[in-house]
Amino acid sequence: MTVNGVAFIWYYGSPKYTDVGYRPKQPVPYSHKLHAGDLGMDCRYCHTGVERTAVAGVPPTETCMNCHTLVLPASEKLAPVRESFATGKPIEWVRIHKSPDFVYFDHSAHLRANVGCESCHGNVRQMEEIEQKEPLSMGWCLDCHRSPEMALRRPDQVTVMEWVPPADQEEFAKNFMAHKDIAPPKDCSGCHR
Repeated sequence: MTVNGVAFIWYYGSPKYTDVGYRPKQPVPYSHKLHAGDLGMDCRYCHTGVERTAVAGVPPTETCMNCHTLVLPASEKLAPVRESFATGKPIEWVRIHKSPDFVYFDHSAHLRANVGCESCHGNVRQMEEIEQKEPLSMGWCLDCHRSPEMALRRPDQVTVMEWVPPADQEEFAKNFMAHKDIAPPKDCSGCHR
């Protein structure tokens, strides 16, 4: 195989090429732009496990119906939600952000370290449909583990989208990491258990 052939396979087979921009059709046309953006709903209202468990999870239908029993209760777009609520059968959402099975990833550990949601998921408040914005590859994760300063935020800024690092970000991150004893793993066993 030629050098050009190897380069072709290396780039076009990488997550940066194959995964970034992944936006599957979902069973319900849910707009993060409307809910998280225009209405200002906090990520944690729907993704309730994100601070306590390894998986952020998708909300159960009951969470949707907390509002939609009163808001647009007859909307045709919400027919699958009403059917799920009536039958108890969960909506089969298509997962977008997924680590390979051989990788251990814990959302709650990242939230405890005050890693901003936008660092990995992009600005979801502008997304009509959620899509993968980062490659989530081993190299991409290791880059952040080696230099996490720009991903760490003050606690009240974790879910802020379009976040602009303050002038003292480097100093804040250094002090925060020392105070909270944050040392992202850089060896294989940190993510491959």
